Amino acid sequence: MPPATGRKRHPGRPRKAAASAKRSPAVDYETIARFRYELRRFLAFSEVEANRSGLSAQQYQALMAIRGFSIREPVSIGDLARHMLIRHHTAVELVNRMVKLKIVRRGTDPSDRRRVLLELTREGERRLRRLYQIHVHELRTMGPTLTKMLKLFRRL
Repeated sequence: MPPATGRKRHPGRPRKAAASAKRSPAVDYETIARFRYELRRFLAFSEVEANRSGLSAQQYQALMAIRGFSIREPVSIGDLARHMLIRHHTAVELVNRMVKLKIVRRGTDPSDRRRVLLELTREGERRLRRLYQIHVHELRTMGPTLTKMLKLFRRL
């Protein structure tokens, strides 16, 4: 229910008096709720930006996983499934769609011909670089808010 003034309260902003009066050292539901809200807000932002680039949020996440986790060794479809918390066959379908978009290419692992390795194409790198810059800017913007919230978790 909105406050008596008729204004709706923004979910990310606590009420000053109520916030301190209802705090419990063991459980702070408001802090956790606010943290989840900020995470969901970032994910919604990410989805919109991915769509603007002609990708689904899942495709952007896959590009990031392939690029980010392939620093030490190539990423396989099984690795991608684990990194994205999806089933193997879902990862296969995702990769099929990304290959059609020419943003990912598959190759066979020379040491284990059964294993399919993934790498970004030049177009995949280009799109990822653009989205990376946008996301880093957004994270820098929301960083102070997240930092404050994480400090509150130390007190729980």
